[in-house]
Amino acid sequence: MWRLRRAAVACEVCQSLVKHSSGIKGSLPLQKLHLVSRSIYHSRHPTLKFQRPQLRASFQQFSSLTNLPLRKLKLSPIKYGYQPRRNFWPARLASRLLKLRYLVLGSAVGGGYTAKKTFDQWKDMIPDLSDYKWIVPDIVWEIDEYIDFEKIRKALPDSEDLAKLTPDFDKIVESLSLLKDFFTTGHKLVSEVIGASDLLLLLGSPGETAFRATDHGSESDKHYKKVSDKEKIDQLQEELLHTQLKYQRILERLEKENKELRKLVLQKDDKGIHHRKLKKSLIDMYSEVLDVLSDYDASYNTQDHLPRVVVVGDQSAGKTSVLEMIAQARIFPRGSGEMMTRSPVKVTLSEGPHHVALFKDSSREFDLTKEEDLAALRHEIELRMRKNVKEGCTVSPETISLNVKGPGLQRMVLVDLPGVINTVTSGMAPDTKETIFNISKAYMQNPNAIILCIQDGSVDAERSIVTDLVSQMDPHGRRTIFVLTKVDLAEKNVASPSRIQQIIEGKLFPMKALGYFAVVTGKGNSSESIEAIKEYEEEFFQNSKLLKTSMLKAHQVTTRNLSLAVSDCFWKMVRESVEQQADSFKATRFNLETEWKNNYPRLRELDRNELFEKAKNEILDEVISLSQVTPKHWEEILQQSLWERVSTHVIENIYLPAAQTMNSGTFNTTVDIKLKQWTDKQLPNKAVEVAWETLQEEFSRFMTEPKGKEHDDIFDKLKEAVKEESIKRHKWNDFAEDSLRVIQHNALEDRSISDKQQWDAAIYFMEEALQARLKDTENAIENMIGPDWKKRWLYWKNRTQEQCVHNETKNELEKMLKCNEEHPAYLASDEITTVRKNLESRGVEVDPSLIKDTWHQVYRRHFLKTALTHCNLCRRGFYYYQRHFVDSELECNDVVLFWRIQRMLGITANTLRQQLTNTEVRRLEKNVKEVLEDFAEDSEKKVKLLTGKRVQLAEDLKKVREIQEKLDAFIEALHQEK
Repeated sequence: MWRLRRAAVACEVCQSLVKHSSGIKGSLPLQKLHLVSRSIYHSRHPTLKFQRPQLRASFQQFSSLTNLPLRKLKLSPIKYGYQPRRNFWPARLASRLLKLRYLVLGSAVGGGYTAKKTFDQWKDMIPDLSDYKWIVPDIVWEIDEYIDFEKIRKALPDSEDLAKLTPDFDKIVESLSLLKDFFTTGHKLVSEVIGASDLLLLLGSPGETAFRATDHGSESDKHYKKVSDKEKIDQLQEELLHTQLKYQRILERLEKENKELRKLVLQKDDKGIHHRKLKKSLIDMYSEVLDVLSDYDASYNTQDHLPRVVVVGDQSAGKTSVLEMIAQARIFPRGSGEMMTRSPVKVTLSEGPHHVALFKDSSREFDLTKEEDLAALRHEIELRMRKNVKEGCTVSPETISLNVKGPGLQRMVLVDLPGVINTVTSGMAPDTKETIFNISKAYMQNPNAIILCIQDGSVDAERSIVTDLVSQMDPHGRRTIFVLTKVDLAEKNVASPSRIQQIIEGKLFPMKALGYFAVVTGKGNSSESIEAIKEYEEEFFQNSKLLKTSMLKAHQVTTRNLSLAVSDCFWKMVRESVEQQADSFKATRFNLETEWKNNYPRLRELDRNELFEKAKNEILDEVISLSQVTPKHWEEILQQSLWERVSTHVIENIYLPAAQTMNSGTFNTTVDIKLKQWTDKQLPNKAVEVAWETLQEEFSRFMTEPKGKEHDDIFDKLKEAVKEESIKRHKWNDFAEDSLRVIQHNALEDRSISDKQQWDAAIYFMEEALQARLKDTENAIENMIGPDWKKRWLYWKNRTQEQCVHNETKNELEKMLKCNEEHPAYLASDEITTVRKNLESRGVEVDPSLIKDTWHQVYRRHFLKTALTHCNLCRRGFYYYQRHFVDSELECNDVVLFWRIQRMLGITANTLRQQLTNTEVRRLEKNVKEVLEDFAEDSEKKVKLLTGKRVQLAEDLKKVREIQEKLDAFIEALHQEK
């Protein structure tokens, strides 16, 4: 149609030329007419056979313009040349259009039928999935309730934005210009007409807006020539930046909606809607492996080379802020210029329905959406850090393990290290700088650790310390990611923005890196929320010259892009290295198992905790054995122990002073007074002490008694420690002394001996006590005077000078006693003088105090021998005792005294035995259980008490097995996820 109009115009021009040609009569020859005119009005001319195809081919090169709507042209009436044949061209045109309509309709009907038939065949081939509808979760059918598709449709780009993506039509303009040049050659006038018609058609087209950027004409060409290349580049960069930011906002909105949707899905899973058991996430499994490895003592050259993200930087460079932006919560303690990170903090980020945090060794969850929980979490982290730091130190290498879960979090494991310092300030330990360097190197020397190097962009790059440290650990930059913080302050303060570009590209440092990022972590106000910081960061980079001037690329800015890059790098490193680490632990396990079989073939592989449980059961069994001791055994050992404790006091302070009175009335009075005083002040306390010591001895006997072949000496230190700690904690009942005092006082008041058997028992008890004292006295005299003549001759022993003096003094005093066997217990002063002078006459110089000391032992032996003789006489005195010694010279008051003492000892032992079996044994058992529970929670105490090569080997074997099992489970889950 377009060609027909052009032909009509051309013919009209030709006829006008024929009409106005001067000097020509009649019609113009056919050969002189324009080629287009001949093609319309002279179709049977022989010269058209070779010209018509060339013309058609030339016009088909620009057939895309035929889609433009045609504009009606008013043609002037043609009055000359071939009027009869020209009147029939509308009919021919209509017939051709009708043929085209039939072809189109036929093709549409046939194509529709064929498409429907093909669709029915495909539909029949698809199986019926209605029976398997239950496999798809309910949330898929309800997805329109959670996603606003209308909002997503509005967020998609409009037609104007898509028009910018169309190709440049300058080439089309150039092609049209070439076409005009082609028609100008030989046919100048006709080409001008065709050019004018083309311009009219283009200007009249309704698709003008679609091609406004490619307007062709003399004025447009001049305009494009005036615009410089630099302005074009600036304009394109500006449009590209706006487009990127627009799509970034669209992406963020979609991700936010996706985050809410995943949260709803996870919440439904938590409620058990689909009745399926949720598996542990990959990152949680991997974090458990790292927790076990942190406690593992790397023996047999097996080191921890599993990946984790190590965050290092100078102090106050913004490490903590970057971590908080990645975790999307302010979880770390903050301080202005003060060192807050005092020990490594391992943060495991994982996805979950709720934004919560919890420690590895605690079940409490901190809700990160509530400010009070955030404050409590920061306080808890600070307390744990201070607890880890030992006295006299500033930082600690002990790691705090924290898990953070929330919708939309990138899965990874990060370790926040103390900031590197250049100078040790007041209040810090002298070795703080070296300790921080050692901790950082220990984490960075792992060949699979990803180093997140944080550099403060607001300070001079030359003041950085951490870059040198990172370049030493990773000189080729194969696992380092460089992050420039506080870019807003850097752009504001730095005079030359190109310096920031040099920092980002790593040209100012010797350090190389995998990637370079620039972030903004706030305005310096610690009370800012994470959302406010994100908005400020996005707004800053949208208006920043760093992006407008192409110093930074769009993927190098914002903490979101940083977290995505770090997460991708982390998981790539995990997939590349985890299987190699699993193989190394398999080899270590084989070595440990072989060593155990060679050294301990008949013993089970019990680690420290299992050994402790075994020892705990043995100790509790031994404590229970105390309750199985017979009452008779308790009373015997209590009575014997109590008499050993009080016998000296009874003989020295009660019996001897009363017996020396030589008067029965005075004897009984003295005994009653002294017994009353003793009962009120000392006896109950002594009895409780004896009972407590007896309980300790029996408990120790059960604890240390060898069990034959089943005895394991590896428990000896633990049992001794439990025994000492339990005894230290145990205290006897405070009311026991009061009840004992009453019972003992009543027992000592009773002087009645009911039968001859009791009388004989009292005499036997008295004889044993006196003989024991006599024996002690004989030993004391022997030590005083030295060996006798038998020992001197048989054993070649000699007396010292002092022993000779004591011997001469003893002989002199024995002469005095022989003269007066009823001599009182004390020497008079004149008697001391007589003895001294007698010794001086024999050439022995003696001191009066020496005479008194010797007299005390000599008289004591004489008195005890006399008492034993009297005790033997009283064996037949029970008859006189029943008659109260009337008409008898025999008086046995001392036997009655020992009867009273013996009865008091029996009653006291019985009372203490009841207290032991009813109360104190149970209290001791309770104390032992408490001590065992405390020891079970104190790992350092268990390491100290359960030691040895056997324990350490079993401990290493258990940990290596646990690590290998967890690694195998993690690798299997990793393959399933792929």
